[in-house]
Amino acid sequence: MGYPKVVIVGGGFGGLRAAQGLKKADVLITLIDKTNHHLFQPLLYQVASAALSPGNIAVPIREVLKKQPNVEVLMADVEAVDLKNQCVITGNEESFPYDYLILAPGSHHSYFGHPEWEALAPGLKTLADAVAIREKLILLSFERAERCDQQQQVRRYMRFVIIGGGPTGVEMAGSIAEIASTTLVRNFRKIRPEQTEIFLVEGASHVLPSYPEKLSLRAEKDLEKMGVRVLTNNLVTQVTPEGVQLKDRFIESSNIIWAAGNQASPLLQTLGTPLDKSGRAFVELDMSLPGYPQVFVIGDAAHAVNAKGELLPGLAPVAIQQGRYVADVIARRLPPLDRKPFRYFDKGNMATIGKAKAVAYIGKWTFSGYLAWLAWGLIHIAYLINFSNRLLVMTQWFFWYLTGQRRVRLIIQSFEDTE
Repeated sequence: MGYPKVVIVGGGFGGLRAAQGLKKADVLITLIDKTNHHLFQPLLYQVASAALSPGNIAVPIREVLKKQPNVEVLMADVEAVDLKNQCVITGNEESFPYDYLILAPGSHHSYFGHPEWEALAPGLKTLADAVAIREKLILLSFERAERCDQQQQVRRYMRFVIIGGGPTGVEMAGSIAEIASTTLVRNFRKIRPEQTEIFLVEGASHVLPSYPEKLSLRAEKDLEKMGVRVLTNNLVTQVTPEGVQLKDRFIESSNIIWAAGNQASPLLQTLGTPLDKSGRAFVELDMSLPGYPQVFVIGDAAHAVNAKGELLPGLAPVAIQQGRYVADVIARRLPPLDRKPFRYFDKGNMATIGKAKAVAYIGKWTFSGYLAWLAWGLIHIAYLINFSNRLLVMTQWFFWYLTGQRRVRLIIQSFEDTE
């Protein structure tokens, strides 16, 4: 009888940490991901805003696991899970049997019943998303504005609308403000980038609604000082090629970025088990699927609660800890009754707004400004997957801090191809 087969779907934070946690276990692991790289998603907005290159925040999964002989890495798109026959099925109808299954397929953007908005308001989940936003929405908008003769068209190209005031929306708005006010100054002859208009739209009463109100207000104040117009208590009712319709106004713009909600992977729909309204699978306290103790769902694909019944957030630290926990359960071959509930150790949350501007909280301790920004930078560098990425990011951030320049301002497509 051979070693148990462990199939891991997804090479993100949870899936990768689960594979690494099984390094010394007597198991055979097949890790399947639709891309060949592990992506550090919290810094995607810095690729989109020309501060970092794609290679700074991504690394091939095979490179990460090359010294782990019990892992096989495959690039494929898993389309279905057959719980009855204990196998996963890929797009080319290949079948991979398992003794243990770890589902960590991540999530994608939710447009709240309006999928047609995606073409007009792209989101930020992949490297392709980040590069497209950097080129088509940000850099090319200034190029188009420079070629315009009518002031109304210039204003439209130099007006940005970010929908969603969570960490991604706040960080994206701050980055665009810095590009316009610092990086691109004196780069053009007809337009003045510092006159760029940036709108951040949030349906709740404050940006960063999951943060303490004190920090939310500080973030709004910092953004407004940077020239961002924060529109809270505003829901988007329509997105058109001409702009965004709110409940009481229309904002004309060619540049709309979506940062307002997530939907779990459609792969979970093939399980035939209960899902929540965001498409996440309900799981037991040991992260297993109800009725299937050998199947685990982790990360933002899981509707997981703590011992108090509180929903765990879909954050990278949660996925990392869940991946390690599940790896330990499998390595020790623990039956369901012997598994202690997963406990998430909350290390706090941080969001950066701009240079030397950030907000953070750890437990009941809140702080902001330069100290929070420095802590944010150090923690994000520490979480990057390998040393070379950490060194490159540190070097580029140091240069940006001293000069305000974002060096990755290359437009690969020709201007005519984007018209």
